[in-house]
Amino acid sequence: MDKFYEKAKALAAQMTVEEKCSQLRYDSPAVERLGIPAYNWWNEGLHGVARAGTATVFPQAIGIAATFDTKLTEQIGEAVSTEARAKYNYASAAGDRDIYKGLTLWSPNVNIFRDPRWGRGHETYGEDPYLTSQLGVSYVRGLQGDGDYLRTAACAKHFAVHSGPEAIRHEFNAEVSDKDLWETYLYAFEKLCQCKTEGFMGAYNRVNGEPACANSRLMEILYDQWGFDGYFVSDCWAVRDFHTTHGFTTTAEESAALAVRSGCDINCGNTYIHLMKALEDGLITEEEIDRAVIKALRTRLRLGMGEKTEFDSIEYDVIDCPEHNELSLKAAQRSMVLLKNDGMLPLDKKALKSIAVIGPNSDSRAALYGNYNGISSEWVTFLEGIRKEFPGRVYYSQGCHLYGDRVENLALPHDRISEAVAAAEHADAVILCLGLDASVEGEEGDTGNSYASGDKVDLRLPESQRILLKAVLDTGKPVTVVIASGSSLNIEDDRANAVLQAWYPGAKGGKALADILFGSVSPSGKLPVTFYRSADRLPDFTDYSMSSRTYRYTRENILYPFGYGLSYSVTAVSDAAYCGGTVRCTVENCGKYDTDEVVQVYCKAKESKNSPTYPKLCGFARTSVPAGKKVCVEVSLSPDCFTEIAPSGERVNDCQEYTLYVGTSQPDEISCSLTGKKPCELQIRL
Repeated sequence: MDKFYEKAKALAAQMTVEEKCSQLRYDSPAVERLGIPAYNWWNEGLHGVARAGTATVFPQAIGIAATFDTKLTEQIGEAVSTEARAKYNYASAAGDRDIYKGLTLWSPNVNIFRDPRWGRGHETYGEDPYLTSQLGVSYVRGLQGDGDYLRTAACAKHFAVHSGPEAIRHEFNAEVSDKDLWETYLYAFEKLCQCKTEGFMGAYNRVNGEPACANSRLMEILYDQWGFDGYFVSDCWAVRDFHTTHGFTTTAEESAALAVRSGCDINCGNTYIHLMKALEDGLITEEEIDRAVIKALRTRLRLGMGEKTEFDSIEYDVIDCPEHNELSLKAAQRSMVLLKNDGMLPLDKKALKSIAVIGPNSDSRAALYGNYNGISSEWVTFLEGIRKEFPGRVYYSQGCHLYGDRVENLALPHDRISEAVAAAEHADAVILCLGLDASVEGEEGDTGNSYASGDKVDLRLPESQRILLKAVLDTGKPVTVVIASGSSLNIEDDRANAVLQAWYPGAKGGKALADILFGSVSPSGKLPVTFYRSADRLPDFTDYSMSSRTYRYTRENILYPFGYGLSYSVTAVSDAAYCGGTVRCTVENCGKYDTDEVVQVYCKAKESKNSPTYPKLCGFARTSVPAGKKVCVEVSLSPDCFTEIAPSGERVNDCQEYTLYVGTSQPDEISCSLTGKKPCELQIRL
């Protein structure tokens, strides 16, 4: 046991039973006689310090995923944790130990975005287990640091098999096979456990019959197989669900006892106020309570409780500082994905006298920040970014409500359409900013989307925007559609000259967009999720089988594939070679624009009954390639590249021959058609 465990054990031994139980609440009170200050475990840091006032707001997690950039992701994590420390330092010095001001950040969310209807999918790193694991590990390293003490404590959530539907998450039972469990749902969690992520959070739903926060199978995997030695926290009020909605227990005392006995240390909620009664009723032992208390205290000690640390000197000035905002801008520039371009982009400022910026997300801050967000001291909306960059006349029209049929309550339906058409007709080019925001796409209870509890019912734009899109395209003016969303959407009308997926790009999203539109930055993001044509052709939302889901298991219903994204330049990958777990290749920029490119390596077993249906991502690397130059790129492959998951859940190697595909996209037919190039192929025999 480490020194922190021994100290935690000694502290726990001096506590009364009442004091021990109190330390398992997320709002833990002080134990002044032992020098333990009050502490609130609940803090959020998904893409910036959230819900605690001013902070740098980075692109939403799904946008970070689109960068395919592990180094950048770690830098973002370091910036977020540094700001969290600064906030903690000044708040605690003032005696303020309220919610959202602690050092236990309940991020990252490494659930798999298996279904595009899930409202919380934009909190994740997408649909691929390997990409999710690599970015998740990088973010954890950034949050926690590598010193004697943790800068902040990261938390892998929501463990496990959790991705909607939001409306029934408190009562739903996710049924999953052993193969899908280990191949898809547990993969990233295992990698985060291996990198010493300090916290794990359980999910709301049941998994194969048992609540996730007290699931005997999941807890056995986490503690016994993986050797997890951090703290485990319930999702908020999930323990209450044991008896109120799951019907797994009958009383609050039974639920609290079951959760602690199973390995859930901290209760986000209030069910653990019943622990003393559970102890009196013989439902739990003091030794079982001790185990949880020691783990909770160990985490606080690892964060420096009662000690002087190097982080005490982090000043208030780092919060929302210029350096962090520059990093946010860089992330936004790298995250945006060019889905279509007939040559319209980049726009030539010298050739255009006027531009119309139209749409409900044009001048919307909500379109920038996603959910679980902080508040920047300076937002740059899409309209503001374009105005600052373009020297000519900029016409503006909101065009329509985000989802309602009118902007003004007393007006007739579609009250901004005529204005939008007029703006388009007077302009040389149109930037049409459509999509969603976190008010309709997000978590149950947090959105105004009451009809679907934050989930989407389909993959279409809201009707108000479909009407606007048609009206603007009917003008015949050249149109670039910019989509702000955290998930797959299909605009359906293919007449747009260019389509750019902007995600929720953070506080500097408008500047990043303008940089790309006018060509000072070449787009380089890649899709971390499959964009489907229609939700009607997807499996049922409640079906947790991976069959016919994501790029690994389907080639049907695809609009834009996972890993796809265009550039203003033309790149080519050649001279690919494999040696000892590494792929080396040459990337040449044959065009006239400097650009970043993401080399992607996919692997497919030649004759394995256990292999995914199609090639799987097993390595990637982002690189900068100046116009007319070549660079050599080295891609480290996943150590699991040449193994598969058997139906039993066991990782096996039942094949000796594999094909590696090395390029800038998947090797599928749609990607090759959209990009106009095929990956290199390497035949590997083990």
